[in-house]
Amino acid sequence: MIAPETPKNEAARLKSVRSYQLLDTLPEEDYDNITSLVANLLDVPIALVTLLDTDRNFLKSHFGVSHNSSPRDISFCGHAILSEDAIFIIEDARLDDRFKDNPLVAEHKAIFYAGVPLINTDGFSLGTLCVLDNKPRALNTKEKQTIITLAKQVVKLFELRKNNLELIETREELKIQNERLKGFAGHVSHDMKMPLANMIITSDILKKKYEEKLDEKGIEYLGNLKRASFTLSEYISNLLEHYESDKIEDNFESFSINHLLEHLVDLFQINTNCEINFPEEDVEIVCNRIALEQILLNLIGNSLKYNDKESTIIDITCKVANNLYNFSITDNGIGIPEDKLESVFDLFSTVGNLDRNGNKGHGIGLSTVQNLVKSLGGSIAVNSKFGEKTTFNFTVARPEA
Repeated sequence: MIAPETPKNEAARLKSVRSYQLLDTLPEEDYDNITSLVANLLDVPIALVTLLDTDRNFLKSHFGVSHNSSPRDISFCGHAILSEDAIFIIEDARLDDRFKDNPLVAEHKAIFYAGVPLINTDGFSLGTLCVLDNKPRALNTKEKQTIITLAKQVVKLFELRKNNLELIETREELKIQNERLKGFAGHVSHDMKMPLANMIITSDILKKKYEEKLDEKGIEYLGNLKRASFTLSEYISNLLEHYESDKIEDNFESFSINHLLEHLVDLFQINTNCEINFPEEDVEIVCNRIALEQILLNLIGNSLKYNDKESTIIDITCKVANNLYNFSITDNGIGIPEDKLESVFDLFSTVGNLDRNGNKGHGIGLSTVQNLVKSLGGSIAVNSKFGEKTTFNFTVARPEA
C-alpha cells in the first residue's frame, strides 16, 4: 500500500474545506439524494460524498456504509484529489500497488473505485463524489459523465451553503453596526438637544433685551441663529425617529381612516389655499395607529411643503384588497426628477428641491416612512411627473381575523 501524498497547497486547501462548515455535520437530504441516485444509476453498493480533513476522510453522505469517517492515509479519495483527470478510477485495487495491501481492500473488499474531485470556485479539491464496488468493473462514457455531472451539483450545494453562511454573518455584522449607530445617534442627540434649546432661548432673550441696541443686521443674525437651531433640532429628532422606526410593536387599534385624517390635517394648521380630498368611502382600519399616523404625517407634510402651485391639491385614497390596506397620496406639487425616484427612500438621500419656505430636506423622512411601512407588513413605491405631481402608494397588512 502507498499512502496518498499531501497536496502542495494543503494549508490553503484545508482552510477552504473548513470555510464551508460541513465537517462533523449531520446527514442532509440534498447530499443523500445524490449518493442514492448515483448508486442506483451506476448499480454500485456504495456511494459517498467526502471531505478530506487533516487526517481523516469525512463522509458527508454515505450510501451503503454505516460509518461517517475513515483514516485519510488509507483513503482512495486522498489519491483522487491529487488527480488532474476529471475522474479517478481504480478498476481492480488488488492489482494496484497503491491499494493492494490497503485495509479497505483486504478487510472491506473495496475492489473498484471511481471518484470525481469536488473542485470549488477557488480551484481547491475539497473531497470527492465517489462510488465503490466489491468486484472489478469499468465505467462506460455515459456512466463517467453521470458521476461527473452529479459531482458538479455537489459543489453547487457547497457554494450555496457557503453563500448562505456569509449572508448570515453579514446580516449579523450589519445588525451589530446598526445597533452601535443607534446608540451613537442617541448619545449625540441627547448631548446636542439641550445646547440647541439653550441657543433658541438665548436668541429670544438677546432679541428682547437688546432689540433697541441692535441694528437691522443684528436682528437678522439672531433670526438666522434661531432658525438654524430649530433646523438642526428637527434634523436630530428625525434621525432618532428613523432609528426607532423599526421597533414598532403590534399594538393594534381599530379606527376610522377619515377620522384619523381629519385629526392629522388639524395638526398641520394649514394657512395656504389647499384642498385635501379624503377617501370617498370611509374604511375601518385595524393596525398600529401611531405608526400609520407617522407615515401619513410625513407624506402629507411633504405634499404641503413641496408645492409651488397657487392651490395645493392632495388626493388620498384607502381601499381594502385581500389582506392589505392600499393607500395612495397624490399631490400637484413640484414632483421628483426621474433620476431621483429610485433613491428617494435611501437614508440621507435628497432630491435637491427647496420647500415652499426655501428649506432643503434632510433625506431622513422617506427612509423612516419606508421602515414604518415595512414594520406594518407592507411596501411603498413612488411615481412622479416632474413639475406636475407625485404619488406615493403604500400598503399595510391587515391582521388575521
